[in-house]
Amino acid sequence: MSNIIEPLVGQIATRIRAERNRHRWTLAQLAEASGVSRAMISRIENGESSPTAVVLGKLSAAFQLSVSELLALAEQSASQDSDRSAGLTRRARATEWCDPDTGYRRRQISGATFPAEVSEICLPAGARVAYPAAAFAFIRQVIWVLDGHLTFHEGATVHELDTGDTLELAEPAPCAFHNSTEAECRYAVIVTRTSSRP
Repeated sequence: MSNIIEPLVGQIATRIRAERNRHRWTLAQLAEASGVSRAMISRIENGESSPTAVVLGKLSAAFQLSVSELLALAEQSASQDSDRSAGLTRRARATEWCDPDTGYRRRQISGATFPAEVSEICLPAGARVAYPAAAFAFIRQVIWVLDGHLTFHEGATVHELDTGDTLELAEPAPCAFHNSTEAECRYAVIVTRTSSRP
């Protein structure tokens, strides 16, 4: 069983503050770019609040990072697997990030030097996580359902995906991952970047 990392408050706070400083943005500027309130960003950066998956999606879109990139440093510092540098991560020692709002769990499969980002997501029964179109403006993404049923909203289009189904996303659109069933859904997300970081 992997180690579930409850919200990684300190590490995420450090990463978000570092990205904001890299862009030379004030709190107000990041709030405007992301649609997340200035007060919420301040609480996150001060380690007073645990960001949800939806909030992380909005912040990552503003920074033109994937959620995987935004969480990467936090996960790396929390990882207990000394073999990661050799390309090996034991399942029993892998770390997961858990959304404090929905219980959504996310595990990074690929390492920092791999040319694609591969993540495994476990979406609890009834959970729904939405992301703005801007979160997909600079990446290509494939969703692969590993177990269960996933309702994926891609703009106005709704895809019903079962175990083994894959979906390659088209042009950027607001998206939502929804598990409308009574059982957990597990899926993989494979992301490649279409442009370099600003």
